[in-house]
Amino acid sequence: MYIKLIQPKMKKRPMDTGLKIRMSPPLGLLTIANMFRNEHRVVIANENIKDIDFDDNPDIVGITVTVDAFPRAVQIAMEYRKRGSIVVVGGIHITTAHQTIPEGLFDVLCIGPAENTWPQIVEDYEKKQLKYIYYCENKLLGDKIVSPAYDMVDKSEYLYCNIVHTSRGCPFRCDFCYNSAPERYYVNRPIEDVIEDIKKVRSRHVMFIDDNFIGDISWTRAFLKELKKLNIIWNAAVSINVVNIPGILHEMKESGCGSLFIGFESVHPDSINNVHKVQNDVTKYEDAIQMIHNHGIMINASFVFGLDCDTKETFKYTRDFIVRNRIETVTSHIMTPYPGTVLYDRMKAEGRILTDDLGLYNTANVVFEPKNMTKEELYKGYLWIYREVYSFKNIIKRIPKAKEQILPYLVFNFFYRKWGGFSDLLCKIVSYKRVGYLGEKLSKYL
Repeated sequence: MYIKLIQPKMKKRPMDTGLKIRMSPPLGLLTIANMFRNEHRVVIANENIKDIDFDDNPDIVGITVTVDAFPRAVQIAMEYRKRGSIVVVGGIHITTAHQTIPEGLFDVLCIGPAENTWPQIVEDYEKKQLKYIYYCENKLLGDKIVSPAYDMVDKSEYLYCNIVHTSRGCPFRCDFCYNSAPERYYVNRPIEDVIEDIKKVRSRHVMFIDDNFIGDISWTRAFLKELKKLNIIWNAAVSINVVNIPGILHEMKESGCGSLFIGFESVHPDSINNVHKVQNDVTKYEDAIQMIHNHGIMINASFVFGLDCDTKETFKYTRDFIVRNRIETVTSHIMTPYPGTVLYDRMKAEGRILTDDLGLYNTANVVFEPKNMTKEELYKGYLWIYREVYSFKNIIKRIPKAKEQILPYLVFNFFYRKWGGFSDLLCKIVSYKRVGYLGEKLSKYL
């Protein structure tokens, strides 16, 4: 059997360059590939890398779907179904918003982890007994999570291939996040499996791409002890309550932590409370930042604009907060009510959803009616804060106090954000693999 797995092309946001869409390979598809490649022919096609060949006659086409890629997934499915292929769609949007998918667009909906659904899909295809919906009846156990097929990655096509996941899901249920959907849950992988994947990526720098690296703190502490033996540099995403866990920042630094991605989301306490982000205490943000910095760890802060208590003044206040606290890197989003989330259901009931064009749901468009500013003010503020944070003046103002952090800080701020277009051109000339390797050597924490 010929199984073709497809990553649809993503739409770049205003601040994105080709570096964004070639940042790393799709681990979800690599996981499915590893499940079947010994018995079947399996090919992965990433439309962000090259155009899709629609004439290769696969038996099954599997498409991973995020909400903004849904319109493109429909187009891809239409082309393959015309040619006689069976199209299976899965991924985070299908899992959390499967009730919203019109029938007739795809042959099969895969809801939940691939490990608990795809084997039955393939078996039923061979028996000619395919169903429309395959649902993961039982929670996926950590020791059943399949390792990605790292050896199938063409490293010349991506900036970083040193990505590893230690868990699935998140223990928190913030209203605007996919994890607020009931189908999402948190589970860790066995530590020995994660260590094996770290060895497979063959790099002294590893990016853990979990929703929350500290979802089970006893697991995290045990894992950090093993990480310390490997002598690597790593970064991960954590919730801000990491500072409330005695000794954990020291353990992280001792095991090689260089930076942490943290969802601050808003500097307005009421905005945080309204979306039930219970792990965040805005009044303690500055102390938390200082504590993390004191341990020699850099911060990539995520902010969401357009929450119900945000006003036009929120942008300037947030800019000043970022600069004052020397936050090293910032990722900003327009608040986006993803279908299947608590926030979407609430806004739909309030009549505040402005468009059903899912291609606009990429956190760079205003798809809802804001409460305390106009749509135009929200969009302009979103663009403004990126320009401000990554202006030459504010890059200099935010330079870390720790000398060992200055080089990685400057590499990211200038060559990824401010001059990302130049870096992307350089990658196209000498390959993403070589530039990624150079970036790793120049900046151990990137």
